[in-house]
Amino acid sequence: MAGSARTSDAPQRYLIALGSNRRHHRHGPPQAVLRAAIAALAAKGIAPEAVSPTIASLPLGPSSRRYANAAAVVRFAGSPDALLAALKSIECAFGRRRGGQRWSARVLDLDVVLWQGGAWSSPAMTVPHIGFRERRFVLGPARTVAAAWRDPLSGLTVAQLDFRLSRRLTRPRPLPRDPAW
Repeated sequence: MAGSARTSDAPQRYLIALGSNRRHHRHGPPQAVLRAAIAALAAKGIAPEAVSPTIASLPLGPSSRRYANAAAVVRFAGSPDALLAALKSIECAFGRRRGGQRWSARVLDLDVVLWQGGAWSSPAMTVPHIGFRERRFVLGPARTVAAAWRDPLSGLTVAQLDFRLSRRLTRPRPLPRDPAW
């Protein structure tokens, strides 16, 4: 679906990913930052329906700090672009600044992963989130709150995607063939 397509004024369901790996001066450690972010969502008219347990994960990229990650199913009366704008304003209120190093430490990261309306594309974003199928720190928490949601591109459920990724990451790799055998 193109970003310019109409969306209903009725609340839409979204799956969002939450992450933090820096302490906040008021909210405390990353796990507490995620709890405060859930409250901030509700204050912005983004109604949490289900929130996963928080997990710890290793960082991507140059950051050396472990992340606290979670997922939430939320209701929001607006397009994916409108939700993204609201999420970015929450990140900003928590002290996130744009223009820094990609994948560096951050107080709060909020991403739209899936939308009940299927696929969405605009200059600001793409739904489903482009990297979610390869990220255990997204799929693991998402599975606890949205196991049956389907990726509109692959047709697989979140549970199936998580299973496939965990299986691929834990499967022993075959030894290279020795030509002498």
